[in-house]
Amino acid sequence: MTAHLIALRPEPGLSATVAKAGEMGLAITGLPLSEIRALEWDCPEPDGIDGLLIGSANAILHGGPNIARVAGKPVYAVGEATAAAARSAGFTIAMTGSGGLQGVLDTIAAPCHLLRIAGEEHVPLVPPAGVTFAEVIAYRSAFLPLDPVRSALSQGGALVLLHSAATARHFAMECDRLGLVRRNIVLAALGPRIAAAAGTGWGAVHTATQPDEATLLQLVFDLCNAPRSIRPTPSEKP
Repeated sequence: MTAHLIALRPEPGLSATVAKAGEMGLAITGLPLSEIRALEWDCPEPDGIDGLLIGSANAILHGGPNIARVAGKPVYAVGEATAAAARSAGFTIAMTGSGGLQGVLDTIAAPCHLLRIAGEEHVPLVPPAGVTFAEVIAYRSAFLPLDPVRSALSQGGALVLLHSAATARHFAMECDRLGLVRRNIVLAALGPRIAAAAGTGWGAVHTATQPDEATLLQLVFDLCNAPRSIRPTPSEKP
């Protein structure tokens, strides 16, 4: 039986994960293991852009003043959370995906030239024939210490949700720094690339069949088996 369920993604995604899990009867300890910081970027001439390719709500939330220059462009969003952030910022949504940004890109009709607003850590994409995109880096993740949940992780039976490869790598390094035993920790990753980034030696590593939040949380629900018995420790409630 899982004693502690822990999500480590940055805000505002962390609060969304905790809330969605709560609707399923899962109680999660939330700890942002990183925070998003905006970077300066140069915006291409908007007249040459047919739409925006957005793989994270962070591109909208931390895109800075250049976001206003492309406010009239339709957004091709990786998923509903990203689409919701774009709508809130006044954008029109051309498409909302459900299985990764490459899947969105593959369905865009040619000819089309897009602007991809991405984070420092991002998945390489291959456009279909007749579709092109320019790419700018608008934000990065700054890592934070794992110490606040050290106690929960050291007791055994922890199930940790991993939403990005960068977080997975940092989590593994933090576990080693704190002297935590990897085999006492089970991982649930959003995708195979993320699971691989965490390295080896864990009690078990599970991967969502689709790279979306709903599928990951269903995986966690199934792994937990008795969701109402999962609880954060009193000092680590989200």
